[in-house]
Amino acid sequence: MKICTSKQALRTQIKHWQSQHKTIAFVPTMGNLHAGHIALVEHAKTLADKIVVSIFVNPTQFDKAEDLQAYPRTMQADQQKLEAVQTDLLFLPSVEVMYPSLTDVCTVQVPASANILEGASRKGHFAGVATVVAKLFNLVQPNIAVFGQKDFQQLMIVRQMVADLDFDIDIIGLPTVREADGLAMSSRNAYLSEDERVKASGLFREIDKIRQLIEWGRSDYLNLQNEAMRNLEKQGFVPDYIEVRRQQDLQIPNSDDGELVILAAVWLGKARLIDNIAFEINHFDYS
Repeated sequence: MKICTSKQALRTQIKHWQSQHKTIAFVPTMGNLHAGHIALVEHAKTLADKIVVSIFVNPTQFDKAEDLQAYPRTMQADQQKLEAVQTDLLFLPSVEVMYPSLTDVCTVQVPASANILEGASRKGHFAGVATVVAKLFNLVQPNIAVFGQKDFQQLMIVRQMVADLDFDIDIIGLPTVREADGLAMSSRNAYLSEDERVKASGLFREIDKIRQLIEWGRSDYLNLQNEAMRNLEKQGFVPDYIEVRRQQDLQIPNSDDGELVILAAVWLGKARLIDNIAFEINHFDYS
């Protein structure tokens, strides 16, 4: 596995592959890799000739300096995992490489859909995400980029950015990889204590219960959300939001909307957990 820490070295390798007419798939990460990340890399290998993974803890998407400092960094283990799945190139830039002037940065202006749900709780988060993803796309110049669906809103915003700004990149979203008890795999799970880890799977069970109730015919979404919030509070969670939304634009669904997603964010101790379930319901006309 080739490791590049500079833009020049990365561009030289990318140009070489392009001269050989090789297709490139890209998996951007912030490191502390788990089985969910590796699943993205393995899927990317089925789509292109060469696989590039980036590890960069992006400061512009953190709204609190202490969260940026505390974000887990496991570089040696990450490199071993990427080598084990035969990643072709790891891009490992420093903050100075990515942001020569961090205090005065041109940023991507994100759409209104970035200001709800996760965006409402984390001001500036999606502008930081969109900006660093755009920079990485320009550097790596991939044909394909692979993301996980656990960050459902993020994936939707990246797709809109690619369409609106005319990036010639296919965006592939893969289903969330879960632990045996349903907990979505996440780097932030490392913040959970042993007792909290046992409780953490309750988040998935609660939103999956909402899905089942909707599929069985309930459409009182606000009541379902409030019930789930109360249930999670009883289990020791501090809910931020649980929302039933339309998949295509994350707006509040109408009674005839069939493609839905349940999105949730909660605190459990020091860990902020997010999860979602996307599903479809059929509306039958018995008249």
